[in-house]
Order: sequence, then structure tokens, then C-alpha cells
Amino acid sequence: MGGEIREGVHEGGAERLDRALARLWPDLSRSRLQDLVRTGAVTLAGAVETSPSAKVAQGAALRLAVPEAAPAQPRGEAIPLSVAYEDDDLIVIDKPAGLVVHPAAGHETGTLVNALIAHCGESLSGIGGVRRPGIVHRLDKDTSGLLVVAKTDAAHGALSAQFADHGRTGPLRREYVALVWGGPERARETIRTGIDRSAQSREKMAVVALGRGREAITHVEVEERYPEASAVRCRLETGRTHQIRVHLAHRGHPLLGDPVYGAGFRTKAGRLPPDAQAALAALARQALHAAVLGFAHPRTGEELGFESPLPADMERLRAALRGS
Repeated sequence: MGGEIREGVHEGGAERLDRALARLWPDLSRSRLQDLVRTGAVTLAGAVETSPSAKVAQGAALRLAVPEAAPAQPRGEAIPLSVAYEDDDLIVIDKPAGLVVHPAAGHETGTLVNALIAHCGESLSGIGGVRRPGIVHRLDKDTSGLLVVAKTDAAHGALSAQFADHGRTGPLRREYVALVWGGPERARETIRTGIDRSAQSREKMAVVALGRGREAITHVEVEERYPEASAVRCRLETGRTHQIRVHLAHRGHPLLGDPVYGAGFRTKAGRLPPDAQAALAALARQALHAAVLGFAHPRTGEELGFESPLPADMERLRAALRGS
């Protein structure tokens, strides 16, 4: 068997094993380190430890067995991709609506990960022991736009740290364009709440009081107002599941076409002009597009920025709402 043996000593105070490992070997993502711990690849003070939350004392000896990179699972599939940028460390994709990012129950094939494995081929290094792309952040299946994916463990770790920081101390920038029912009264506002799983449905998220769930912050700016609807630009300061959809619905302005958070607004479609009604029916998804993505290159530190125009289905709907 191939692979690599790493040894080190924990120099900090008492803390969780997965955190101690991440300090010693930051080129491996914390989630991958947790997986390695559970498989018995980590020795703590001379004994195998399989709990990522086990406490590590200062001066404790750690040994990590990193397996040789195995073939990618799932398999690559020849799915066309729109590539905005690519180098040896990462790839930026302009994802179309309808493409699931990661294989899961009900979507085992035909995902972005399947497409990336085929597209990148041997340029993927063994991320945590498996040849696969490193998913740093996700877009909902029916949200279009820009997404960055790591090709190496080092890039994965560095990009994940930027996303965890939410751009508070670095250049991370994420902006979305949304078409919503009605429109915020103020031209600019910041929505700051907690977000947690809905008590009524495990498939939905819900706004909860600050201090419960996870803090979520969305900055919203109105770009255009139309009869019955508006175009807004949303800048994320955090990245919670369904954050923009939940926050705008909470304010009474759910996304046009959103079947989960805007179901109560379906009858409002009858108030739109005929062209807009037809464009909304053709959209068949939530009107949300990841239009701007910026971050520091994980290896060089260079600030990279990308913009994606509205896809044709959203552009047709916006034009119809304008009456143009």
C-alpha cells in the first residue's frame, strides 16, 4: 500500500483532536481529517483514536496515516461545463440552473461533481486520499451562477477558510441578483437573523431569533422596481442554507418562482402582464443568480473576481417585468 505517514506534536492548549490535526496539517481539510480519524488513521499518544472530538493535551504526539489517492468516487461523466477560470489549484464554474452540485440520495449521477471529475481528469490531486474536486460552497440545484471548486487539498483548505470567514478579514465577495414579489420599502437594508431547520418541515429553513440557530446576514439593495415585483442585489455576509430565499420571504418578498418559500404568492402571477406571466411559467425555478464571486487565490494570494450575466430565462423575465 502507498500513502504517507505524518508525525507531529500538539503545541497548543487542550483542544479537540480534529482541530489539533488541522493546526499541524492545514493542507488537509478538517472534514477529511475527521473522516481519517474515524477510519483509525490517527494515533494519539501511542494509541489509535477514532473520535474527532477527543481531547488532545499540550505536547501530545500525533501520528497520521494519509492513504494513497484512490480513484474518484463517484465516476466522471461527460457533462458540458461553462468554465469561467481554471488553473492547477481551482476551477470557477458558471453553473446552469437544474444542475445538482454534489451526489446525494435521488441525485447519484448527473451532478457537477461527476462533470468535474471527467473534466479535470488527472489534474485532480488526491484530496484527502481520493481523487475528487473539493466542494467549498454550494448553490441550490435551481440557482444559477458562479461557483469555485478546489482541485487540491491545500486549495480546499485555504478557500474553505475564506468562506468560513465570510469576507470579514479578506476579499471574499458573493453577490446574487434576485427577482422578488413586491419590493423592500428601503433602497438598502441589512437582514440579520438566526436561521435554523423549520419545525414544520425538515426540507425547509426558517428564521429564528438571534442566538438560536446560526447567525445569518444578508445585505439587500433594490436595483429596479416594477409593478408587483422588484430586482434586488443581495450580498452575503454569511452563507447559510437557503439564506437569501429565507430572508427575502421573511421580509414578505419571496423570490419569483420559488416553490418552497414563495408558494403562498402563486396567485399573484395573475396580476402580471401576459408576457411576464409567460416568462415566469417558462422560468420554472426560483429567480436567483450568483452574479459576482471574488476571493484570494489560495496559493498566490492574488485577488480574483468574476461576474456572470443573468441567464436567458431570468433576463427574459426581467425584460417582461419592465414591459420592454
